[in-house]
Amino acid sequence: MHDTPPLPAQPGVGYKPQHFADILRDAGPVSWLEIHAENYMGDGGRTLAQLRHLAERFSVSIHGVGLSIGGEADLDRDHLTRLKALCDWLHPASFSEHLAWSTHDGTYFNDLLPLPYTAATVARVAAHVGQVQDVLGRRMLLENPSSYLTFAETEMAEVDFLAEVSRRTGCGLLLDINNVFISATNLDFAPDAYLSGFPLDLVGEIHLGGHDADRDGAGAPLLIDSHGHAVADPVWALYATTIARSGPKPTLIEWDNDVPDWAVLRAEAGRAAAVLEGVLEGVVEGVP
Repeated sequence: MHDTPPLPAQPGVGYKPQHFADILRDAGPVSWLEIHAENYMGDGGRTLAQLRHLAERFSVSIHGVGLSIGGEADLDRDHLTRLKALCDWLHPASFSEHLAWSTHDGTYFNDLLPLPYTAATVARVAAHVGQVQDVLGRRMLLENPSSYLTFAETEMAEVDFLAEVSRRTGCGLLLDINNVFISATNLDFAPDAYLSGFPLDLVGEIHLGGHDADRDGAGAPLLIDSHGHAVADPVWALYATTIARSGPKPTLIEWDNDVPDWAVLRAEAGRAAAVLEGVLEGVVEGVP
């Protein structure tokens, strides 16, 4: 396995090329950047040149969205080859993917779709995670999904499913707290209870993002994982509680749609920095 220094237990942001000059001019509390792998699998060009320049100053995390880890079919070997090439020259501090599927019978769906939590699904996901780690030569992190439904076939809790995949493969976990809040609202469970059972010792990265609020056909609250808004106050509160239990963790601000000016993202990273600093100082009373 590659021996790259881990991400710092400080705030990071999802990198967008329009922020390149601003980041170099005033990164504020941001000490690492995350990219979506599929945006950087080409050869040459300004985008890759800028990324190389940033990687000299910041730790970089690669976040995959296209491997379809939970899919029934074999992983796409060409996609894995391109991903390995990216990792080999960038030397990221972390690589992560989603507990989801997005391909079936040769068709790619532009979404991250849910899985039933069964013994058979554990075996399939573990096999795919193991293949990814073998090809990349590095440990990966597996992210908890945002959920909008449950499956009748489900045999175990999501937290137990993730822990079992980690036990079988040695992978780490990426804890997306916004996803926990979305799933808890949509499926009517307590997010605090979910987080109290989450194996925080396996967490290599935390994500915080925004969501859209809607209503389903029966008028019940329905949250959509849009990554198009600031982090909501209840998510900040869950984050503060989690960090108080786990200690500081690398924390990403995700904002992928309706991306704001750099000053707005930098301010969100500042809120995460305040929570992390409060834990180190032994004072966590929510979020400023």
